[in-house]
Parts: sequence; structure tokens; C-alpha cells
Amino acid sequence: MFSPFRNSIFIAATTLFAAISGNAIAQGKFDPKLLKDSKSTLVCYIVNDGSEQAIGTFTIGVNTTGGKLSLTTTTALAGLEAWKDTAVSDLNTFKPIYVASHNTMKDMVLHFGNDVTGYHVDKKTGEKKLIKEAGRQSFVDSYTYPFLLSLLPLTSGYKTDLSVFEYKPTNTDNVKKVVVEEVRNNTYVSKFTGKHDVWEVAVVEPATNDKLICLIDKKTRRLWQLEEMANGQHIRMVDMETDFNSIKAPFDKEATLKMVKGGDAIISGQVFARDFDEGNRLQVVNIKSKQVAAKGTQVILIPYNDYFKEWIKVNEEQRKKGREGIALSDDAAQCIKSTRIYDDNGHFEFVNLMPGEYLLYTEFSFAHSYSQSEVVGYTDRYINGIFQGTSTNTVSRDYSTGAGATVKKVVTVSKPGEKVDVKLKKTKTWEAR
Repeated sequence: MFSPFRNSIFIAATTLFAAISGNAIAQGKFDPKLLKDSKSTLVCYIVNDGSEQAIGTFTIGVNTTGGKLSLTTTTALAGLEAWKDTAVSDLNTFKPIYVASHNTMKDMVLHFGNDVTGYHVDKKTGEKKLIKEAGRQSFVDSYTYPFLLSLLPLTSGYKTDLSVFEYKPTNTDNVKKVVVEEVRNNTYVSKFTGKHDVWEVAVVEPATNDKLICLIDKKTRRLWQLEEMANGQHIRMVDMETDFNSIKAPFDKEATLKMVKGGDAIISGQVFARDFDEGNRLQVVNIKSKQVAAKGTQVILIPYNDYFKEWIKVNEEQRKKGREGIALSDDAAQCIKSTRIYDDNGHFEFVNLMPGEYLLYTEFSFAHSYSQSEVVGYTDRYINGIFQGTSTNTVSRDYSTGAGATVKKVVTVSKPGEKVDVKLKKTKTWEAR
């Protein structure tokens, strides 16, 4: 289903990974000290009539050791073989040294010196072209674009021209001109870290009118977002912030796994809710006040060590700020146990536990049934024609609405082999809407 987007994604990925060289004046303004070793992943969206569809990810690795700038990228689109690219440049001059690109459409290798040499294989036709052309012009390869944009002396109204080398078998000239057309102030709102002041950098390729818009952090020069408009397609790439981690407590996977697998203690119990009505209805009687969780309901057990305590606290703070929660690492997620209610009375059991603290968590829904007395009329009483008073006429009616409960409780296993029985009880419920 992604075949219509392959060319546009490839263009966007190539642009994102493009290493550029400006003229001598512009190139002299690049500041390599702003580059940092890093690895980041961007999610790729195809934009169509205002709606977006995620179609894959783009992972970039940056290495600045040995006087070289080395970039590696992996483009992963659903249902397609991963595209892998490598570019190596001189860290001081940004002149290209080596480029390799391997994807579903081509294999290409380029070496840069006095000449540009290498080969290009079209995987669709099987045609292989040997490459040799003059390399003495002032350019670098076309695979580090936004990174070098972030090294420019960006300020409102800044403009410059840049020369980009990009090999294509159909090109008559592989060196193209791109123009930094506009730089202005903007803001970017991260799901995890809130608002950031950024430079919005708009770049255009005059020969094709392809456009690129980057949001670059003013303080860190991090590339938060990239939008590419080319070949009639609109691609947006957004930093997933996979490096973000506000959890400071250390995590010991071996010790934590041992807590949940290496012991002989048992935690068992029952999950239920006391079905009290919270609607302030008059004369309400709950038909079934104790509601047990249904068979098959999931119950989670989290080893309640310092790491998980901090993770829970941070996520609660994130939610209060309206931000995304912090995902667990794969190692931490493997240390969480889950089980299910195994009968119609809400019972569950966890086995093979070591002494320590554990957080139990579950949520479930049920039918909130109640009987309510309602006034349907009034009767006036008279004796010998003299009014004595009025009595209300009522009927009792049964109702049922959807309701649910979220239950969490910290449980302590004090010694090896202990059997701890708990009641996961919720005394207040929420009404489903």
C-alpha cells in the first residue's frame, strides 16, 4: 500500500540525511562544535488534505570522532525492506569522503577525492552504472542537510545559498543549488518536554521548486521536525524523542527479574468494587452492592522498587501537565508480571515472588444496578370535607448503567514462602459515558 509514497519518502529521507556544501563564504560559517554524537528516531507521516497517516520511522546516528562526521540512517516503512545509508565527511571542512546507500530501489557507493568515483545499481532494471566525474568543485555530498543547516548562524531574516551534490543516473549535473529562503522565530511543543523556542528554516530548490521546512531548537540546535513538499507529496517527520528519560533512579534488570521469578512467596486475592451510587439520587438502593471483577480481567504486578516508584511519579506529573507518559524501557517492561481473574468470584494469584514491595493494579467495568423510588403523583386527604393533608404516591423502578473501577494497592511480602491474601477493593466508582 505504500508504493505510491516510495519516491517521496526517499526524497525526504535523502534530504534529511543530505550532507551539503555551500560556497566558500557560507561554508566558513558552519560551526562543527554544535554537532554532538547522538541517535534519534523520527516518525514519518504522509499528509493528505489535512489528515496524517504514519507510514514508518527514520533513525539517524551521528558520530564525530576521528575528525570525521559519520552519519548512518535506517528508513523503516511498514511492509518494506529497511533502507540503509551511510555518509562520511571531513568534520572541519564538511567535504565528503564516502557515501553508501542501499534500499529497495538502488545500491550506490561513492568515493570522493579529486574525482567522484563509484557505482549505481538500479534494482528495478538491474542496470549498473560506473561513476567517475570531476570532484574539485566546492561541494560536499547530499546527505547531512538539516544537520548543517543547524550549524549556520541562524537569525530572523537570514538567507544563504548552498551547493548540494546528489547523484542520480538521469541528472545532467549532480551539483544543485538550494536556497535558505527564510528564517523566522517559531515554537515547537514537545509531548514530553513542553514548549521550545525554535528557528523555522525554509529551504527551496529553484530547479524543481521542492520545499523543505525545518524546526531547529535555538539552544540545542536539535532538529524537532522536518516537512518536505516534493513530487506532489507532503511528508512530515517528527522527532520521537526516544532519548528522553527523566527517570534518575538506577535500574537493575537482573535483581528486579529475580524479585518476580526467583522466590516462593504468593500474593493472591479478590478484586471487587463496592457499588455505591454517587449521583445523589433520592431513595436509591443498590441492588448488588459488591461487584466482582469478571473472569479474564487482567491484574498487573509491578515490583515496587525505587525505579518503578519514580517512573509512576513522573508519569503522574506528566499527565497533570497534559503531556505524554514516559514509556518503560524493554528491560523494565519485562519485569512486570500480569495475570487474569480465574473464576467468577474475582480471584487472582501471583506466584514465585521474593520478599519485597509490589504494586497491584487493575481496572474493570460492570453493570451498576440500582432501585430508585420516584414520585408519580399526590393524594389530598379530607375528613368531613375538611382538608387533612397531602401524601405522595411513589413507585420503585430498577435501573442499570455502565460503571467501572480502577484499583491499585501496595502489598508487602515480608518473608520467603509467605502467602499474602489481599482485597483489591474500590469503594468509589466512575459511571461510564
